[in-house]
Amino acid sequence: MGKFLTSRSENYSQWYNELVVKADLAETSAVRGCMVIKPYGYAIWEKMQRQLDNMFKETGHVNAYFPLLIPKSFLSKEAEHVEGFAKECAVVTHHRLMNDPNGKGVVVDPEARLEEELIIRPTSETIIWNTYKNWISSYRDLPILCNQWANVMRWEMRTRLFLRTAEFLWQEGHTAHATREEAEAEAKKMLEVYAEFAEKYMAVPVVKGVKSANERFAGALDTYTIEAMMQDGKALQAGTSHFLGQNFAKAFEVQFVNKENQLEYVWATSWGVSTRLMGALIMTHSDDNGLVLPPCLAPTQVVIVPIYKKAEELEAISAKVNEIVAKLKAKGISVKFDDNDQKKPGWKFAEYELKGVPVRLAIGNRDLENNSVEVARRDTLTKEQMSLDGIDEAIVKLLDDIQANIFNKAKEYRDGMITKVDTYDEFKRVLDEKGGFVYAHWDGTTETEEKIKEETKATIRCIPIGNPLEDGVCIYSGKPSKQRVLFARSY
Repeated sequence: MGKFLTSRSENYSQWYNELVVKADLAETSAVRGCMVIKPYGYAIWEKMQRQLDNMFKETGHVNAYFPLLIPKSFLSKEAEHVEGFAKECAVVTHHRLMNDPNGKGVVVDPEARLEEELIIRPTSETIIWNTYKNWISSYRDLPILCNQWANVMRWEMRTRLFLRTAEFLWQEGHTAHATREEAEAEAKKMLEVYAEFAEKYMAVPVVKGVKSANERFAGALDTYTIEAMMQDGKALQAGTSHFLGQNFAKAFEVQFVNKENQLEYVWATSWGVSTRLMGALIMTHSDDNGLVLPPCLAPTQVVIVPIYKKAEELEAISAKVNEIVAKLKAKGISVKFDDNDQKKPGWKFAEYELKGVPVRLAIGNRDLENNSVEVARRDTLTKEQMSLDGIDEAIVKLLDDIQANIFNKAKEYRDGMITKVDTYDEFKRVLDEKGGFVYAHWDGTTETEEKIKEETKATIRCIPIGNPLEDGVCIYSGKPSKQRVLFARSY
């Protein structure tokens, strides 16, 4: 089935779009800019969600839920925040429909206009901080460490499945603290959680860094980010964590009495990742044959396909396979025995290759006689015969090897796509001919940053954490620079 995919080298964008649909991950919907996440795609998202949720709870966070609709006046309270999201907001103006007097279905009832319009949440800082005002009065009420799993809407004009849709799924953490130091530590801690998740579970290597003032979240004092590199040489922002200072506390009058019995504004963070991670997963690892999924996030880690001609042969194979399935499940491995007699083995092989199942076992009568099984790896597309003795232990090790191999392959590619340049001509040439991250000096001004973006479509992805100070001159302005930053064209 993979042969029906456009190759990455021919048209990377078309390859991605085809793969998302043909692998049954998602499809466009009847609602402009919105997607339907299909069961297989949602199963991957569920595994992401489950792992992240465990990691959040291990760091002391709890889940809550806040309204989808936000009073318009709330967004007006933090000027920079509303400026950042105003053009993306969907607005609810009426609360009732009525039958069209002319018999043409239903129309909005003009008498049902809302006294105050409601915004479908593009993000939840405003509604949450208006709520926190009722929860906080003393330092004893702090910290508040809340997360919510939700959907949001941002009225995007150009959409792509998973990467940029008008409605998408995400989690958003919103925390309140008594001191600046606690809030800054929280924002950095959650960045580390995201980086660990991306690398350990998604097998996606990331660069941890700080956004420039021009690229940071609207209303934040600092935005920390993890940046990933896709196979077409474009960067993808995979997660962000924001130190919000006291901006939202001041906007919504959220104060507390500190230990010295003085009134003080609360310090805040917010942080989030979304179904955009699905796009990162696909574009980092997959190939011209279809998905390549890291075992940690694959809905089915092992599929077993019987090879037989007669019903009695299947009966003998099934007896052995059921033993294997029980052993694998006892090791915590998700396994599927596909004995559907409506599809031929060759069709099944192609289907599971397209869907990125990490390990495929094929077993027939001859294998039973030899006490062995054919084992195929999705990451390398190689096969080998394995003894059925200790097959469960062997598969556990194989899945670990695949997880590590997928990460190492992606890291080797990412590292090879970081290029240090010292001139603007070299900068432009690398962007056009090679792509990837370009490591270059910048004078620190928004003016220079915007000029470079305007001329090359490259943005500052981040100032890497731990970036060494290095005297130099800005590639664009020639002004003095103290450090290099990472530029790239991006999604």
